Amino acid sequence: MSSMHLDDTIVAIATPPGRGGIGVVRLSGAEARAIARPMLRLAHGHDFESGRAHFGELIEPATGERIDEVVVTFFAKPHSYTTDDVIEISCHGSPVVLRHVAQMAMAQGARLAEPGEFTMRAFLNGRIDLTQAEAVRDLIESQTLYQAQVAARQLEGALSRRLQPTKQKLIELIAIMEAGVDFAEDDVAVIPDAQVLSRIAAIRAPLEELLASFAFGKVVHEGLTLAIVGRPNVGKSSLFNRLVERERAIVTATPGTTRDLVSETVAIGGIPVRLVDTAGIRPALDEAESIGVRKSMEALAEADMVLVVLDASHPAADDEARERDAELIDLASLRLAVVAQNKIDAANATAPLPAALTLPVVQTSAITGQGIAELRTEILRLLGGDSGAQHESGFLTNVRQQKLVEDSMAALDKAAAAVPLQTPHEMVLLDLYGALRPLDDITGATTADDILNLIFSSFCVGK
Repeated sequence: MSSMHLDDTIVAIATPPGRGGIGVVRLSGAEARAIARPMLRLAHGHDFESGRAHFGELIEPATGERIDEVVVTFFAKPHSYTTDDVIEISCHGSPVVLRHVAQMAMAQGARLAEPGEFTMRAFLNGRIDLTQAEAVRDLIESQTLYQAQVAARQLEGALSRRLQPTKQKLIELIAIMEAGVDFAEDDVAVIPDAQVLSRIAAIRAPLEELLASFAFGKVVHEGLTLAIVGRPNVGKSSLFNRLVERERAIVTATPGTTRDLVSETVAIGGIPVRLVDTAGIRPALDEAESIGVRKSMEALAEADMVLVVLDASHPAADDEARERDAELIDLASLRLAVVAQNKIDAANATAPLPAALTLPVVQTSAITGQGIAELRTEILRLLGGDSGAQHESGFLTNVRQQKLVEDSMAALDKAAAAVPLQTPHEMVLLDLYGALRPLDDITGATTADDILNLIFSSFCVGK
């Protein structure tokens, strides 16, 4: 985007490719009205009125020939998405018409917008911060309603609001120490070391909490893979179908039916979960089953979470079966995992659980549906999605944000380590500014004026 000229008027088709009932072409920039005017014949001869939708006709600028009926909306600066003048032309969703509208606008002097340029202008013009710009993308890419709700909260500035008090505490500490350095000869009290350390700790604690939110935020944003594993005929495919809520895996009473990985993405608590149904783990009877078993072990190794299915109606009677269950449970324990003791509807559902089992267990019946809701709840609990109140206040959803919070905490740790060594406050301040910069990269910059204003408003320097 380095070639962008921010004073250009830009145009783009704002609706997805393909045919639809309505398509929207969006113009933004100082010349938006001048460019759009020759292409439009508005009903009743009105000029563009801000905040109102105008019915009219799309016409060829040279001949006045009518092309389509349109609705035109004008948003006057600064009350628009980009804070520039914005015009949106809604016409019938023919790709040919939409392309022609964009080409006519370019012939009148508009430039084709780069990907994301409308949102970039909103950011550069100060209407949204970077976390909100990222939330626009997340909202567009949402696969579940919960993802959309999270993105909408981020778009409202939830993360920035959560960070703001912490950032303010850091700015106040910087201001106090700057004042101590700058006005030492004017008897402004220098802050004691113990107070510096306690203030740094008070800044670090909420950042640590925020960093912990990334594990859940990443799962909300990206989803995860859950592998369903177990010995043959314990009901893996039936449980898979219950979780998917439709027949997707082939289910028979014959052990070893599933020879390949079958996957389907479902929403559990609003989080996209890719369920992977695997082949039963046992010594293979033929080459196809052998390949299936190998793929199952690979799926177990690669999954974010594992669901180990045990059969409540048939105890693992021989040593080999018991070893197989124990091996699966051991492997599953290396990651997030839950055990489903399935077939509890069977008359002989008395099989004991393996000794020394530490994983959470849910009793299920894929036939009757018993325990399926509890299984979904347990999966969500393991993901950290059951403490919803904490997540209402904004959390980290991408690696960029995570890295910046880590950088800020590392700089705070450097500052805290330097204080007891009688390091001059000028040097400690360098680390504190090093902690502030990454937070600025998340929420928007703190200027030198902000700190100067705090210094002069917080202290009676009197000179």
